[in-house]
Amino acid sequence: MSDNDFNQYGRGLLGGISVVLDLRNVSLIREGNWILKNIDWKIEKGEHWVLLGLNGAGKTALLHMLYAFYFPTKGKVTVLNREFGKDPLGEKLRQKIGLVSSTLQNRIYDSDSAYQIVLSGGFASIGLYETPTDEMRAKAKQLLRDLGCFEYADRSYRTLSQGERQRVLIARSLMADPELLILDEPTNGLDFLARERLLESIEQVTLSPTAPTVIYVTHHVEEILPCFKKTLLLKEGEVFAADDTTKIITNQVLSDFFGLPVDVRWYTERPSLVKQR
Repeated sequence: MSDNDFNQYGRGLLGGISVVLDLRNVSLIREGNWILKNIDWKIEKGEHWVLLGLNGAGKTALLHMLYAFYFPTKGKVTVLNREFGKDPLGEKLRQKIGLVSSTLQNRIYDSDSAYQIVLSGGFASIGLYETPTDEMRAKAKQLLRDLGCFEYADRSYRTLSQGERQRVLIARSLMADPELLILDEPTNGLDFLARERLLESIEQVTLSPTAPTVIYVTHHVEEILPCFKKTLLLKEGEVFAADDTTKIITNQVLSDFFGLPVDVRWYTERPSLVKQR
């Protein structure tokens, strides 16, 4: 896929937005427990971030907040120039955020074709209930090509492999020209080959000059692609560290983060992790 593949869709570079999200001293309490504590996180336009944390670190709660499903118990949240508690949120905000998650995957109608699912992204609906325009049809077909899905565009969702489904959902998320794209552990359940193919597609999306800002959520260090120049480590609901990826993915920082000595090894600008003997 070339850098110009997405240009024809006609989306501008986030308009006048210079800061995609800004969280200041944000905390969240659920069922009497503090799930997030004193989160500070700022993402500038054009940055692509990895959100790295172990299971139970609070990653899902943080994503739900960015998507306006949760409101902070305290602190200030601003996403795409909308401040929680002051500006309209709900669907108006979510239409500008592409989200690919296991929750979304479970809601998709498995009898719909890949093509129908991508088209539905243009209406931000689960299922296709409105008549798409010719322009939308052309856009959906191009996205299917760009994400390597075109060959199974007419197949039903239920017949697709996990990797194929994730490609379709990413294509769907791009139909509405999002300004922020959140990929929540998209490689879960994939074998090595399917994972690498999906990661290659994700990297190509980020390389487009009109790409949305991407937050890639994972607990696997080896999935950090060269395009993700920034990394936030989340541990027990708190920001452990947030900085340039090369400053975060180091022996010292990750040994402290995981609580055991580890070695970081880099190959073709991607890290891998092994426990020190």
